[in-house]
Amino acid sequence: MDDPAASAGQVREAEAPGFGITLRPQSLMMIFLGIYVLGRNTAVYSGSIIEVMGTVGVSEKAVRSTLSRMVERNLLSKHRVGRKVYYRLTRRATDVLIDGDRRVWETGAVNRDWDGTWTVVGFSLPDDRRSERHDLRSRLTWAGFGLLQHAMWIAPGTKDVASIIDSLGLGRNTTVLTAAAAGPTSPIEMAQRAFDIDGIAWRYRDFLARWNASRWMESERTSVMARQLMLHTDWLETIRQDPHLPAELLPADWPAIEAEQLFKELAGKCEHAAAEMAARVIDEVDPPSPDGEAPGTNSYRTS
Repeated sequence: MDDPAASAGQVREAEAPGFGITLRPQSLMMIFLGIYVLGRNTAVYSGSIIEVMGTVGVSEKAVRSTLSRMVERNLLSKHRVGRKVYYRLTRRATDVLIDGDRRVWETGAVNRDWDGTWTVVGFSLPDDRRSERHDLRSRLTWAGFGLLQHAMWIAPGTKDVASIIDSLGLGRNTTVLTAAAAGPTSPIEMAQRAFDIDGIAWRYRDFLARWNASRWMESERTSVMARQLMLHTDWLETIRQDPHLPAELLPADWPAIEAEQLFKELAGKCEHAAAEMAARVIDEVDPPSPDGEAPGTNSYRTS
């Protein structure tokens, strides 16, 4: 599945006050929706979203632009209640957020269950279909694939890529195989050719250095929701660039496990206080019923 946070439009990056890390507004927005809207039948007032995003340095103009782009891309639906505008997750956004939630909480930092097989995707598209090529490459990267050689992408294990290919209408242009390395090709060499292992390790070490050294999580200069959103967004930005390679193909000092432990520790520290703040600042309503009746108001409730 594609990563709409990476393609919902090039809005200026946001910098959290006093922390010095910059993240894309649409990435922060997706994290906010994943924590406080996913799994709940609710629509959130635009003013509440603007207020929360403001705590992480995103301007009102950038928030409104991001919301509009997400509506255009069928990630959010827009509803009016009187003079207020509320936004609700679409089915597509829900699927994307569920996928991200699994990546954060269920998949784990290291793949220890590899059976030695690879999913191989090959495709051929002419130059006049560059946009489709770009979309396919982006979605394969998000799904954990790396480019082994020209137009041949690989990922460890068995990957279901049918939904990616079908959604782009490229069934006639692609070939999908399950394969295993055979001599003289070694799995370690395949991983090194297809993936930037040093770059992936650097991102985990950068995350560790940033969050271990910072006292920002305890700072009273920023709201607890701001800390939570920046932490979760930074972590998802880190792991979404990790193809989750098997442990036997990685260096012994792989830093992902330590980074994951730090993320979960810090996430737990701010969860309760952030939920209490959300209850105060988030204005939400029940979404419209199928017959078009106006929704009724709700107070925020945790899932």
